[in-house]
Amino acid sequence: MNRHIKTFSNATIIGSMGILVLASMQGCGDNNQQQAQEPKNSQQNIVKEGATVTIEEKPKGVYKIIDEVPSVNTRVILRDVNGTEKILSQEEIDKLVKEEEKRVENGTSALTKPPEEVRDSGGMGLAGTIMASMAGAMVGSYLMNKLMNNQNYQQNRRMSYKSPSTYSRSQSSFAKARANNAVAKRTSSTRRSGFGSSSRSTSRSSFGG
Repeated sequence: MNRHIKTFSNATIIGSMGILVLASMQGCGDNNQQQAQEPKNSQQNIVKEGATVTIEEKPKGVYKIIDEVPSVNTRVILRDVNGTEKILSQEEIDKLVKEEEKRVENGTSALTKPPEEVRDSGGMGLAGTIMASMAGAMVGSYLMNKLMNNQNYQQNRRMSYKSPSTYSRSQSSFAKARANNAVAKRTSSTRRSGFGSSSRSTSRSSFGG
């Protein structure tokens, strides 16, 4: 009789331990699944570097960047000589970029001309101004790779802004956005690593107990 009671007691203990092991494993699985989903969700909270650029049309087909701020989605706002604003469609932007790329290749683009020549002509056209803005890297990445090491482009880019203060304000706002982006990434990484350590510690404690 005592032998049967002892056997039943041992079976009960083993069964309870099995339940604890399964619960711990299930908890680890849930934690791993949550960790796997967390980077994706955290990434959505980090603002991607884009740009909203407002370009003003001047007489004689000259354009100037009058405002530029970081944004999730890149867009180009055109203000014509009458003060009417419109948002350029992606099709319109793509067409302008392709036209400017051809001018860069045949050496007629104002982006790569000597700055003195561009200044004497009054400035750049719409396509060149878009490529000189922060939106250029987003809407014409292939063309930008050709321009980044061109010294004339770097100088002409500064002149494409309405004033030195407009250029400085743009640079400052994008530098701040990059800094905030870096902080958000570090915070997200710290939270994930901290959550993982806590879950592993809890799992060991539950199993040992």
